[in-house]
Amino acid sequence: MYKNVLQAIEGIEIYPLISFTIFFVFFLGLLVYVALMKKEYVSSMSSFACTDEDQDQTIGGNRQ
Repeated sequence: MYKNVLQAIEGIEIYPLISFTIFFVFFLGLLVYVALMKKEYVSSMSSFACTDEDQDQTIGGNRQ
């Protein structure tokens, strides 16, 4: 039933192409962004990993 309904819509074949194009361009752009990142920025961001100091700052944590 759904197949017949979708076939009756004029121009329906363009929507899968549009969605694939958006999907492909997004991930291609993300790949280019990551490839062009400065190594200093990546290493500085990696130092923001959870540490014991971060756990002390949680709500209700006892800081002395």
